[in-house]
Amino acid sequence: MFASMVRTRPKKDLLSLGVDMGGTKTRIALVDNRGRVIASHTFPTMPERGPERVFSELVSSMSCLGRSSSKAIGIGVGIAGQVEAETGVLHFAPNLGWEDVPVRDVLSQMAGVPVEVTNDVRAATLGEWAFGAGRGYSNVVCLFVGTGIGGSMILEGRVVHGCTNTAGEFGHMVVVADGRECRCRNRGCLEAYGGGWAIAKRARELIQEDPEGGRPILDLAGDLESVTAATVVEAYREGNRVAGQVIEEVVHYLSAGIAGIVNAFNPCLVILGGGVVEGLPSLVKMVEGETKKRVLTATLKRLRFTKASLGGDAGVIGASLLPRKEMKGWMEKV
Repeated sequence: MFASMVRTRPKKDLLSLGVDMGGTKTRIALVDNRGRVIASHTFPTMPERGPERVFSELVSSMSCLGRSSSKAIGIGVGIAGQVEAETGVLHFAPNLGWEDVPVRDVLSQMAGVPVEVTNDVRAATLGEWAFGAGRGYSNVVCLFVGTGIGGSMILEGRVVHGCTNTAGEFGHMVVVADGRECRCRNRGCLEAYGGGWAIAKRARELIQEDPEGGRPILDLAGDLESVTAATVVEAYREGNRVAGQVIEEVVHYLSAGIAGIVNAFNPCLVILGGGVVEGLPSLVKMVEGETKKRVLTATLKRLRFTKASLGGDAGVIGASLLPRKEMKGWMEKV
């Protein structure tokens, strides 16, 4: 269990590097074994340059973290894509436009230290579980609602990987058979009803149906194509009824999806994070209330909901744990 590992931690802090690599920006941080970010640096990813140039800038960025970065025992990378656990090969990253990139081997050779790689959402989940909202729990589900919806699970104190290391793709659970088109090849996915891009799309539909009711959203956005999830949230806070309808639908579908997860995996804690949740923290309570009306009674006794607590640090903190030897036990497949 992680809790016991923390209680017996060495007196002298070990340092490791955590990387959170997305399609827009990459952040690298030097983290100690108490989960504290000692120093960090962010740069535009610009994935169109190709993996090796991005990795080269990443390695160069280590100098921005101070002399202590040279003492790091290794680098952990959370990357927005599908990673093969055994090899550290990134098979597909739609937001980066990369396929079959041997991230672990290439980056390790360039940096001269051991490198471990995982999915970015799983890295954020590790951060929240080890040092954030999930600390002390053995059965945790994390759902991050941003532009898309991603997730990960800790069951009986170990990370769930799945057969091909893609467990936790909660955003692509079907909640409406043959429903709205998703950005994957399917229809009716949870992401197509609750992801940031879907929130914006639904708002545009309702504005076209009800121009007068949607006028406040347009005033905030400037024009129809500029409507985003953030715009909808802002209009919701100001009491706009069209934005209210969109958020009501989001709560409805998120609750339906999470109810299925709770019934299937019986977690003690559901952590909600991501940009949409950060923008509208009250979403956690709304989703909790609706979900608890839907789940099996037996799951309710110890079920809790909470907002992710590490914010933008979750990814780098979680990734920094990957090179640590004490991680090996609870990163094994269940």
